[in-house]
Amino acid sequence: MELKSLKLYIWSYRNEGAFHEAVTNQILDDLVAATKPRFMRLTAKFYVRGGIFTNVVAEHRKKGWKAQPLVDLTQFAAESNTRG
Repeated sequence: MELKSLKLYIWSYRNEGAFHEAVTNQILDDLVAATKPRFMRLTAKFYVRGGIFTNVVAEHRKKGWKAQPLVDLTQFAAESNTRG
């Protein structure tokens, strides 16, 4: 997906009168339809007037998809610091 196209698409919501959750879910639905991923997580950060901000997180998981086990890389950072 081209970055400029994505930017223009997101900007198209700038003057929409909609709830943040609805906009986030619509963007996720459109991105899933365009890219057909196995997994997608969208974090939308809204900074509105009045000093209020909202983070909305929405996820798509293809049926049957399972995440791989988390690999903890912090142990390697600790080892590299002791070799110095």
